[in-house]
Order: sequence, then C-alpha cells, then structure tokens
Amino acid sequence: MLINAKLPFDLNRLSQEDQTLSLAGMSWADYEKFDDLEYPGYRVSYFNGVITLVSPSQNHEVIAEVINYLIVAYCKKINLPYYPMRSTRLTNKPLAGKEPDVSFSFNSKKSIPDLAIEVIFSSGSVDDLKKYHALRVAEVWFWQDHQITFYQLAEQGYVEIAQSIFLPNLAAKDLVGFVNRGFKESPLTIEADFLNFIT
Repeated sequence: MLINAKLPFDLNRLSQEDQTLSLAGMSWADYEKFDDLEYPGYRVSYFNGVITLVSPSQNHEVIAEVINYLIVAYCKKINLPYYPMRSTRLTNKPLAGKEPDVSFSFNSKKSIPDLAIEVIFSSGSVDDLKKYHALRVAEVWFWQDHQITFYQLAEQGYVEIAQSIFLPNLAAKDLVGFVNRGFKESPLTIEADFLNFIT
C-alpha cells in the first residue's frame, strides 16, 4: 500500500472544487495497487510515471451525469445500440491508464470505448488527451468552463471536430447549452427539451 492514511482532501470544498493529488516517479506496478476497494470514489490515472488521483466535486458529478443522461436519450431516440462503460478503468500497459467520467461503446461491446468524456471542473486538463491517445479511444469530449469540445483520434493525435462521429448530427455547440442547464435543473426537464430539439 502506497498510502496508509486517508488522503488529505478538504471535504467542505467537495461540492465546489475537485480535489487532486499527483504522485511523480511512480511505476505501472504502483498504479495497479490503487483499486476501487481501497480508494472508493477516486478517479485514478497513470501516464509518464505520474499517478493522478481525483476526488470529483458534486458539480463535477452533476455535469458528468447530465452528459451521460443526454447520450442515452439520444441513442434511444435514433435507435443506436449503446453499451455504457461509465468509469471503467482503461489500460494500455505500461503506457497509460485512465478512468473516464463517462464512456460508451456503440453497436457492440468493446474493451476500449468508442467515446470517452472528461469533465474538467477544477482539475485535469486537455493534456489528458495524451492518455487517451495511448489508449486509442476514437472520440473524446471535454467539458470545461461551460464549453464542450469534441476530438477525433487521428494518425498524429486528436483533431477538434464540430460534430460527433458516433452520434450522427450531434454538434458540440448544440449540446453544451443543455448540459449547462444541469447546474439548476433536473435532467428530466432537460431531456424533454433536448429530444424536442433533435427531432
């Protein structure tokens, strides 16, 4: 066990800010010691010798859940078979490991999702694309500062795209307004308006 005591996260700030701890000089073997049983609720990633632990804030989880909810609604609307993978740990030993906020494969079950979503509330960065590149995830979305950016895996890395490659005709600029309503509204009312919009 690398850490014998509870991690020093300020629980009073969890509703507003993510809590992050990065450990440099770590090995893949060290990364594999972090598991859900010992560190429940944390997202753990590994890249280039650094293990990063994130304790998501309440706001972080709200945005992730609204995105998840709207993707499911979209798939049902267009009758697209979907397989939710949520925060399943994705690995490419010994290069990278990542636990997305939300992830899906489409049309069939896969070991690596077709789509992974990251909510960057007060931790993380688009540098996480390097981890997803090592994992070969075809499409990645980032929500940050009330904006959503879609990326598609290309030969040399990721390129920004306006519309999803897996969810036909769904554009980032159209989705983001519905997602941001999650701070004040129930997903139930957001979903109804979203489905009317994409009809």
